[in-house]
Amino acid sequence: MHQITYTYINLPHLYLLPEKLISPIKVIKDTHNKIVMTKDDLLVVEGVRKTFGGLVALDEVNMKVKKNLLVMLIGPNGSGKTTLINVISGIYKPDKGKIIFENKEITECSADEVCREGLVRTFQIPQLFTKLTVLENVLTAYKDNPGTSFLKACVKRTWIQRETEATKKAFEILDTVGLSHMWDKRASELSGGQMKLLETARALMSGAKMIMMDEPAAGVFPSLIDKIFKHFVELKKKFGLTFLIIEHRLEPVLPYVDYVYAMDRGRVISEGKPKEVLNDEKVIESYLGE
Repeated sequence: MHQITYTYINLPHLYLLPEKLISPIKVIKDTHNKIVMTKDDLLVVEGVRKTFGGLVALDEVNMKVKKNLLVMLIGPNGSGKTTLINVISGIYKPDKGKIIFENKEITECSADEVCREGLVRTFQIPQLFTKLTVLENVLTAYKDNPGTSFLKACVKRTWIQRETEATKKAFEILDTVGLSHMWDKRASELSGGQMKLLETARALMSGAKMIMMDEPAAGVFPSLIDKIFKHFVELKKKFGLTFLIIEHRLEPVLPYVDYVYAMDRGRVISEGKPKEVLNDEKVIESYLGE
């Protein structure tokens, strides 16, 4: 295993314990690869490889996602995009490499542990409680509600204040994603686009710092795509959220994207601003073939 060295950049007012070094930035340098994390990086994927039998799904994938950005992951079918999201979110374990979130390595964490760290994913087909109302779906994601305790549930005064706070927060989130007027409707009554917004609201209720989404524009009318991504931008600004989004419908989504990664055959083949990546010959070739 190769060595990792640590470099500390000194600036006033910030301290790293127990060494008590003045340092707002912990830069992790890998003697085998390049610098993998700075103060602006929320998520770092380093040298990740994943195979299924003889199939190499991810081949030495390296990626950084900076805080408070909407990052898009593109590539033809079978390029490894969803597998990468599954590995990051703890559903699959990588054969090699590491994943760092908020300066903490989460490579071996389970999916629920990753979620508790604030790294949350949603699915291409929304996974909602269809018989519950919109509000109830959001409240299911509220953490540490004492009312869920077997003993405390019988004593209203132990949980009523937290329940009131949770409901207030849920309505605030629903208002932000444009679903507050449907709070008492069953989730099954929502349109496909509204279901994806509800999944986003539920992720936010769980305390998400970053949300990974698999094709939120799939099966949604173009006019609603614009509305959905405007809500994402508002969530970025209001809650400081970061997004990593897999998407195939590029034209309606690109105006809202800050940065793009392109994958093909399990590798990252291009990264940068949207126009730069889409004009990259390697990306064009991956979609059109040689």
